[in-house]
Amino acid sequence: MSEVITAGLRLDSIRRTFTQGKEALHVLDGAALAIQPGEIVALVGPSGAGKSTLLHIAGLLERPDEGEVWLAGQPCGKLSETKRTQLRRSHLGFVYQYHHLLPEFSAVENVILPQMIAGASRKAASLRALELLDRMGLKPRAEHRPGQLSGGEQQRVAICRALANQPKVLLADEPTGNLDPHSADGVFAQLLHLVRSTGVAALIATHNPDLAKRMDRVVRLADGKLTAG
Repeated sequence: MSEVITAGLRLDSIRRTFTQGKEALHVLDGAALAIQPGEIVALVGPSGAGKSTLLHIAGLLERPDEGEVWLAGQPCGKLSETKRTQLRRSHLGFVYQYHHLLPEFSAVENVILPQMIAGASRKAASLRALELLDRMGLKPRAEHRPGQLSGGEQQRVAICRALANQPKVLLADEPTGNLDPHSADGVFAQLLHLVRSTGVAALIATHNPDLAKRMDRVVRLADGKLTAG
């Protein structure tokens, strides 16, 4: 690849094969991608194509069979699990289809907790959490628990949580997939605004072609390869 290695996220010749009985399934067959800081890329492709596997590898949750993941200029393939965990906490943010908020904690506490785990003080974490919630229009709901929030509000809290530690890269897997069309449109608009304003490199998997068109570019995963969408 010709992209500069200092890209927020770079995947070089990623290969991942699963075995089903006697058959080898090449889910990723030399997939390659670079995303610069501040760039939002849509990841599309048919169900079962391997989008979630690609996101797991990019997020250092799985190791590829071959190839290299570069995160903020650093190769990650030979890192220990401890170091990979540290990089996930400091450099990566994740948003899933379901919000996975802790039900016993308020919205602001859900955004505070990952910061304190990463070593931030309670005061600094609180200020950062309230700032993010405010930017997502949720400051009046900061003390509400997830069960008191709508689906769209819960997912906006999850987005704030993903960005709480000021990651270099945001990975999202169908972040509006559980929402009705109206809520999905609003949440996605706020997600794009917040991501652009923070300058992270974002890779967002979606089945929604209208949402994909609103991103900077689209890549398609099919037959193990990534191509321009």
